[in-house]
Amino acid sequence: MELFYSRDIDGGICRLDKDESGHCAKVLRHRCGDEIAVIDGCGTLYRCRITCDNPKGVEAMVLSSEESWGGHPYSLHLAVCPTKNNDRYEWFAEKACEVGVDMISPIIGEHSERRIFKTARLEKILVSAAKQSLKAAVPVVNEPVSVKEFIRGQEGQALKMIAYCFEDESVPRRSIKEVLEGYEGTEILVMIGPEGDFSKEEAQMALEAGFIPVHLGASRLRTETAAVTAAEAAYFRYM
Repeated sequence: MELFYSRDIDGGICRLDKDESGHCAKVLRHRCGDEIAVIDGCGTLYRCRITCDNPKGVEAMVLSSEESWGGHPYSLHLAVCPTKNNDRYEWFAEKACEVGVDMISPIIGEHSERRIFKTARLEKILVSAAKQSLKAAVPVVNEPVSVKEFIRGQEGQALKMIAYCFEDESVPRRSIKEVLEGYEGTEILVMIGPEGDFSKEEAQMALEAGFIPVHLGASRLRTETAAVTAAEAAYFRYM
């Protein structure tokens, strides 16, 4: 199924940007009268008929729409420290989108090796991943903040979990599978640390803010693998 992406849908008219228009009219050779499917990135799929096949600006008339197309019955927010190799972070985001994630927050920890992160490229990757996996919603990417700043901003009702590697006998970690199975809600937040893990101070701050310490199994996982594993844990809990 071919999917196009547009955030310019208004008054029954859908307009594709230059890149999407070129792919539609020049590469796939769609012409006036052809029907196409367009996602808006917010969860709605539009069935449209092309009225202008200009490769620099395709326009189409909306025939019908379907909300929550390709969606999932839970809300997942992954707060993940950027990896030293940016390709690994992009890989995580792409795969998490395919599985099902609603928001990604790059967080900078005390042990993070990468302390500058730009979101523009990641947003484009997520649009492609959403189209490839047949989803009408594209995950939101927040601007980077420090781990401590992020923790201070989490006062909602979501199930909040933090995954770290070190052991603390006073607060034992639980399996993420166990925690999710005992949760009756649908809003989930998971924090994943950098290659050097969260600091003890960051972990303590999270616990004091109501985060549940969890592990993702017996294996020691890379940051990007841990983040995808967390996404899969939520997926299999609800799907």
